[in-house]
Amino acid sequence: MIRVKKTVALAMLTALGAAGLGSAVPAAAADAGLLPHPGPDGLVWVEEFRGDGGVASGGASEGLPTILTVACEGGGSVRVTMESKGTEVAAFDVDCPAGSAGVGSASMDAGVVRPGDFTIVVDASAQNVRWSLTVTQPE
Repeated sequence: MIRVKKTVALAMLTALGAAGLGSAVPAAAADAGLLPHPGPDGLVWVEEFRGDGGVASGGASEGLPTILTVACEGGGSVRVTMESKGTEVAAFDVDCPAGSAGVGSASMDAGVVRPGDFTIVVDASAQNVRWSLTVTQPE
């Protein structure tokens, strides 16, 4: 029974990774992180990812402001969109210079991000673009 569970879990992780929906795994241990851990106000932290990707999460509070921050590097750019309950609540572009980090952010007032789940899509101009993101709700 355990072997079946491990096989199913491995197949699901492989499918998610192939679809670009798996966990964000650092591309190289020697690379420095682009954004620090967001601390106790953080809802989401993607330490590092390359190319197109995104995240889905839950736990947002309607009573707090929300800040989405994306940093990237490697040449090119990323287009970032955030949806809450099927409504686009943020969209912005970030230039990703080679050798240094570009940073973009969207601040949303309390109530813009609805309670519960939200999704973020990062559309990179090239597979070598390295990016990180945080979503925070400061109290």
